[in-house]
Amino acid sequence: MPFSDTRDFEDANRGLISPIDEPVVAADGTVLWDNSTYDFLAGGCPDTVHPSLWRQSQLAAIDGLFEVVPGIYQVRGMDLSNTTLVEGDEGIVVIDTLLSVETGAAALALYRKHRGDRPVKAVVVTHSHVDHFGGVKGFISQADVDAGQVRIFAPEGFVEDAIVENVYAGTAMGRRAGYMYGAALVRGPQGGVGAGLGQTTSTGTVSLIEPTDVVTTTGHEATVDGVRMVFQMAPDTEAPSEFLVYLPAFNALCAAEDATHTLHNLLTLRGAVVRDPHAWATYLTETIELFGADVDVVFASHHWPTWGNDRVVEFLSTQRDLYAYLHDQTLRLANKGLVGPEIAEEITLPPALENAWNTNGYYGSISHNVKAIYQRYLGWFDGNPAHLWEHTPVERAKRYVELVGGIDNAVQKARSAFDAGDYRWAAELGNHAVFAQPDHTPAREILADTYEQLGYGSENGTWRDFYLSGAIELRDGQFGTPTETAAHDVIAQLTPAMLLDAIAIQVNGPAAWNEQLTIDIVLTDTDERYRLRLANGVLTYSARPQRDDADAELITTRHALPVLAQGTLSADTLASAGMKLTGDASVLARLNAVLDPGDKNFAIVTP
Repeated sequence: MPFSDTRDFEDANRGLISPIDEPVVAADGTVLWDNSTYDFLAGGCPDTVHPSLWRQSQLAAIDGLFEVVPGIYQVRGMDLSNTTLVEGDEGIVVIDTLLSVETGAAALALYRKHRGDRPVKAVVVTHSHVDHFGGVKGFISQADVDAGQVRIFAPEGFVEDAIVENVYAGTAMGRRAGYMYGAALVRGPQGGVGAGLGQTTSTGTVSLIEPTDVVTTTGHEATVDGVRMVFQMAPDTEAPSEFLVYLPAFNALCAAEDATHTLHNLLTLRGAVVRDPHAWATYLTETIELFGADVDVVFASHHWPTWGNDRVVEFLSTQRDLYAYLHDQTLRLANKGLVGPEIAEEITLPPALENAWNTNGYYGSISHNVKAIYQRYLGWFDGNPAHLWEHTPVERAKRYVELVGGIDNAVQKARSAFDAGDYRWAAELGNHAVFAQPDHTPAREILADTYEQLGYGSENGTWRDFYLSGAIELRDGQFGTPTETAAHDVIAQLTPAMLLDAIAIQVNGPAAWNEQLTIDIVLTDTDERYRLRLANGVLTYSARPQRDDADAELITTRHALPVLAQGTLSADTLASAGMKLTGDASVLARLNAVLDPGDKNFAIVTP
């Protein structure tokens, strides 16, 4: 690895105006963000951290208010992501708002402490991931937007994509995100050192305000407070809805999250829809063609900027070639009959890409990205009939343990593999032992020890977090979901159809097999009417006129409707929200009886 190349450290420190000098604390004294907990990174790399990840974490932990160029400022190290503030004639345009209201407010306060109390004139949200919009109410209020004082720009599909990710599968994603970002890890050389894209996520309040300006086409321009912005659409790249922003007056490009100082995820470990690396590479080619001749600096919503036209174009080209190479080579080998895990072991990057720091797998990895590409094109089945109808993990584990002569033999063989340094095999054996007998202490101990060693050896920050989080839960029990992304503001943006879908996802099908009911939902403020029907264990709905009467009628408003997604469907809940139920009042209790919300503390490393 080219450790003698220190340009990233020079870039990460360039333009520092003021470091962050205090944590972000809630009103009740809860610490929501404290970047000083990573001060240990100033020392030398220990044996318990991969040297390349240690270097990346050192860079990502550099915090403060920075001048990118005169008129453009970034606050970095205040959350997983960055916020960028562009000065206009009188105020500022904010690009991305961090994850939490509290960290967003702290970032704005840091900027104003050194640059003056400029009003926010616009907020630009580059894409639909929560660490880029969740802090919006730390910068502005809904009243500011309603009064026309602030505009909010976002890409087409932003609200829908943000809701789908954080509500529909939000419980499962949130639980796994706790692993991915090392939420339960003590920060230090034997614990959390950073997630590669940033250090970790803040734990404050998530907010959302609906955009006033939805951008749909590349080349769309807008000027706010004298700040001219040119947008480039990049859907289905790092996020389902995303755009890049060029600032001609500054010759500056905001690359959103499509060009960062790491190989990004094509399928994030917390779970998501598989991203399109071919489209990703194609859009970066377009970026170079649109802005490459003039751009002098590129900055993103994570990491540090890159300056100088030649270096910017090289950086964008390297990132482009990275995703294109993985895409093309995965399909080349798939068409030769290799399956995902085999391709992941086969692929190596060409020297020019291998030797660039920004292609290293700190957040995404070649291994899990290649498997994601295979999944995107060919799905979960690898063509081997033996894999069509496998036993469940528990039943498979029981049979493997019996095959090796019982639980004690399984643990002994796992320990032998561990002692030989074959941690991948030790993990497989130990996992079978734990799933066969989850209360077997020696099995849990060897699996935890194995995960620990795998974590210590991982260059990828999220792999490290997953391994070490698994070890913690094997030793100390499950830690749940520390960060809640399905917040009130997110749920409040649910359309009636989205909300009814969110309720339908919670129906326990077998418990509802013999239940039949209908409810008409009448929205008085928007003159909408929905027929809700439960039958055959499925909750369906229609907005078309119905010829028969429903069992009950719920009269409410679209504004109040999200209450249904935030608690039990009880008479008290409806009454407190000003809703009126007529007809057969029992249907509500019957529907509520078959709802089965997700478990925020479900097991991951045990059955």
